[in-house]
Amino acid sequence: MGNKKGTRRRFGAVRQYRSGRWTASYRGPDGQEFRAPETFDTKRDAEVWLSQVEADLSRGDWQDPDAGAVNFKEYALQWVDERGLAATTDELYRRLLRLHILPAFEDLDLDEITAPRVRTWRTERLKATGATTVAKSYRLLKAIMETAVDDELIRRNPCRIRGAGKESAAGRQIATVDQVDALADAIGPRWRLMVFLGAYGPMRPEEQAELRRKDVDLDAMTIRVRQAAPELTTGKRAEGPTKSEAGKRVVVLPAFLRTDLRRHLDWYAEKGSDGLLFVGEKGKPFRRSTFGRKWRKARAAVGLPDDFRFYDLRHTGHTLATRSGATLKDTMVRAGQSSEKAALIYQHSDLTRQQEVASGLDQLVRAARRKGAEQPSGADLVRDA
Repeated sequence: MGNKKGTRRRFGAVRQYRSGRWTASYRGPDGQEFRAPETFDTKRDAEVWLSQVEADLSRGDWQDPDAGAVNFKEYALQWVDERGLAATTDELYRRLLRLHILPAFEDLDLDEITAPRVRTWRTERLKATGATTVAKSYRLLKAIMETAVDDELIRRNPCRIRGAGKESAAGRQIATVDQVDALADAIGPRWRLMVFLGAYGPMRPEEQAELRRKDVDLDAMTIRVRQAAPELTTGKRAEGPTKSEAGKRVVVLPAFLRTDLRRHLDWYAEKGSDGLLFVGEKGKPFRRSTFGRKWRKARAAVGLPDDFRFYDLRHTGHTLATRSGATLKDTMVRAGQSSEKAALIYQHSDLTRQQEVASGLDQLVRAARRKGAEQPSGADLVRDA
């Protein structure tokens, strides 16, 4: 519909349509003309909108309103490609996108993903899947959109739900020494050492999968962790660096593992200095799927709950190490953790530890009271004088 009249201003212009509604337009820094995305009831409303645009330009906060017209799916997949991620992280991000994020946002442009849409998406996801998966998906979406802010494609990140990216992991069960021994017995002699290294190493399964004969020093009772070989969902081994630089470490093993370590080297490890420490019955590299079946049977035989994972052996080993006097830094080095936050996961203080603390406090107070009782009082000193 044609214009009824226009009004010249110092910045921009406002015009009234024949319908009675008003529109506003202005020229951006590059001389391109931009028009308000909506019409206004009054001339005053149109002028206020122009004043806000002018203020953004003067502060350097102005953004091209067409910049966000970028398809989210294309941008998100390119975002993953450009990160240079480890194989397992790349696989995780693409799975989260495919299953949980793209079904809701793949047809939208970046500037069409609003805070209300994100809230609705998260609510629907929480009804459909676990809270941990939703938290991971939300963190990924937030990271992608934050990069879009940095790229000046959108003005503000629409992911603004406080605490939505935090995972509330349930407390993990800690196995006893007897249960670890029982697991090692139940899983069989070929994989017995793997259980012990998981608990007392403590090494991740993907780290153990890439251990070589040359990494073992039987005399010094040490194992050097150089690389990792996580298994992707496709079944492919992804040999590469450890989870972080801190993962490259020398682990000093307790002396009680010497016999198990020597027997494993003699009976099961591949020959040659570069031979793998753990191989299957047919001489093939460690496979998560095959080991998983043996692990589940052993776990059931010992009577541990179904949610007790191989990774939880690390909790057991670190809890025992803490009781033996290990510091937070000691825990970080043994676990191959690069941050105190990650290492604190293993700083458990269970009932047994609290009983030990209370017992130590009891002994300390009793000793102090005995010492105080043995000292002569002020009255005694006056009488002696």
